[in-house]
Amino acid sequence: MNVPLWTIPALPLAGFLLNGAVALRAGARRAARASEAWRAAHPDAAHDDDHGGGDAHAAHDGHASHGSADDHGSGHGHGGAALPRGQRLFHGVVGVASCGLAAVAAFANLVPYVKASLASPEGIAPVVQHAYLWMAAGGLSVDIAFRLDPLSAMMLAFVTLVGTLIHLYSVGYMQEEEGYGRFFAYLNLFMFAMLTLVLANSLPMLFIGWEGVGLCSYLLIGYYYDKDFAVAAGKKAFVTNRVGDFGMILGIFGIISLFGTADFSFLDKARHAMVNGGSPVTVYAVCLLLFLGACGKSAQFPLYVWLPDAMAGPTPVSALIHAATMVTAGVYLVARCSAVYVLAPDAMTLVAWIGAGTAVLAATIGLAQNDIKKVLAYSTVSQLGYMFLACGVGAFGVGMFHVFTHAFFKACLFLGSGSVIMAMHHEQDMRAMGGLAPKIRQTFLTMMIATLAISGIPPLAGFFSKDQILGAAFATGHTVLYVVGLGTAGLTAFYMFRLARMTFYGPFQGTKEAEGHVHESPATMTVPLWVLATGALFAGFLGVPAALGGRNTFVRFLEPSLARVPEHEVPHSTEYLLMGLSVAVALVGIGLAWRWYGQATATSAVPSAAADAFYRKTGALGPIVANKWNVDEGIEALVLSPFRKLGTFLWRGFDALFIDGIVNASAFLVELTGDLVRFFTTGNVRNYALAFSLGVLAFALFVLVR
Repeated sequence: MNVPLWTIPALPLAGFLLNGAVALRAGARRAARASEAWRAAHPDAAHDDDHGGGDAHAAHDGHASHGSADDHGSGHGHGGAALPRGQRLFHGVVGVASCGLAAVAAFANLVPYVKASLASPEGIAPVVQHAYLWMAAGGLSVDIAFRLDPLSAMMLAFVTLVGTLIHLYSVGYMQEEEGYGRFFAYLNLFMFAMLTLVLANSLPMLFIGWEGVGLCSYLLIGYYYDKDFAVAAGKKAFVTNRVGDFGMILGIFGIISLFGTADFSFLDKARHAMVNGGSPVTVYAVCLLLFLGACGKSAQFPLYVWLPDAMAGPTPVSALIHAATMVTAGVYLVARCSAVYVLAPDAMTLVAWIGAGTAVLAATIGLAQNDIKKVLAYSTVSQLGYMFLACGVGAFGVGMFHVFTHAFFKACLFLGSGSVIMAMHHEQDMRAMGGLAPKIRQTFLTMMIATLAISGIPPLAGFFSKDQILGAAFATGHTVLYVVGLGTAGLTAFYMFRLARMTFYGPFQGTKEAEGHVHESPATMTVPLWVLATGALFAGFLGVPAALGGRNTFVRFLEPSLARVPEHEVPHSTEYLLMGLSVAVALVGIGLAWRWYGQATATSAVPSAAADAFYRKTGALGPIVANKWNVDEGIEALVLSPFRKLGTFLWRGFDALFIDGIVNASAFLVELTGDLVRFFTTGNVRNYALAFSLGVLAFALFVLVR
């Protein structure tokens, strides 16, 4: 391994610095030219220059068209002119090359490591490269160090590969954006943060990347900063993640208290149950705190509410966050700390139930969404629930296998939806689509492959990873969790084929003008789609279980990095039955969606008469599901509103009235005292003589009376 590990995150960081510097410089020049042009067009307003009025008006004129985009509900474009071709070429090349070179550096390390690890029955020792000592206090020291082991190797492989494909896709998708350079700078910074998180050799260093992806998600979700909904979505993501990050910080302190170290050597201590018995915190509490952080990043109930709103950002951002980077960080954290979690079985049970509950909750919400990206957003939340379900029943390797396969088919679906949106001139409502299959053939084919994969149809990738999760839940005796997961599989197949039928089949529901402008995306967008679709087709073969004649190479490779949980043997005949049942449930969901949607009688108002009738017959349940189970309203009523009222009281009642009252009263007393005393310090001799005489008289009276 001749390439140092630190170069892998350093390359995207270099891309961020270069793209950011050039974008800032070019932006300053454009702003100066815009101000000069405005001043030339408004000579009578020259006197405003001293107060910055000219620049303000120039900025206003430059964004005059932004409001029209909001009026039409478009989530795309700033309204400014696209950058010159040369600048776009520079930013695109730097953005893609920095991430691509990071992928090359990653695989230069991965290939020999994976070969050596698979050749050894017990795997090989992790590769740890120390850069320098970050901090030391007492007996605790934290290094800037990078770790390559099976778990980080697996994450590194798909993060760099899928990330590079998303960067390449963005070259075509974002070409009309005025913030092209800024976008690629943020995207490179996002990759730097995620790669730092993955390669970290300690929890504090992992936390740097953890917070970095949180910051970048805020910047990228709120990329369209002139749109209120995008700004609100960015803030929602940032604040919601701060709740989880608070638990993460406390969990790191708990790990230090329990094991005396923050680097991942604590995992070896946990495997041997070498826990500090005198610690003021318990293993159970630490697991819950770390899981709270994981719930924030990986969007589990109740902290999942930020992820659907993250659709306010550009589609490549949605693909990067939902498929390859940020949302996988929480699952990665739980898997990384699996040796600690097995010491607290009750915590694992909670992880499994939260995962299963989130999976079915998000799947039901996905049934009623009409925005193509929102359907995929709730699908991501649901699939993440599957991953936590696997970790909660002790199948950490299977959970990470689903992380791996999900990265391919979900990135393909999101990027495919971006291709559909571009073909529809930024229309995202599926009720205005239909009949697009022959018009955008490559997008259609790749999305259908990914749709079959996520639905769990063999032999695509999602079948192998999803069925092993269900099998693990059944084998460990969690029958209820198995039933919930099985039902969620049927819901997944239904809402995904509902999306496919409404988008690609049936009559076109938009305007004739929109239909005439439908076109396939450029090669910079379709080539990544085909690569990802290929992954959705074949990635599952890395983890073929023994019941199907495989060795489950993927899970076996990860074993040295994960806790060893006692395996529950299930006869192959039972496994075949479970597989057949899950495929049957998926086929029922597909058949129902196929029958209900995409019919010739469909209209934009009523895409499915059967679904509309079912919706009416459910009474209050239908509107509640359509309104996302009123979770946002519940959080507003039970959490946000009381805190706002408390904050208002502390501001107006306590701070303004009490604290400020004490300060103001003190000032008033000082002022009053000064007003009274100043009469005795006039500098007039007669006044002093009078005061002296009155004092003598008062003293004499006091003596006489006494």
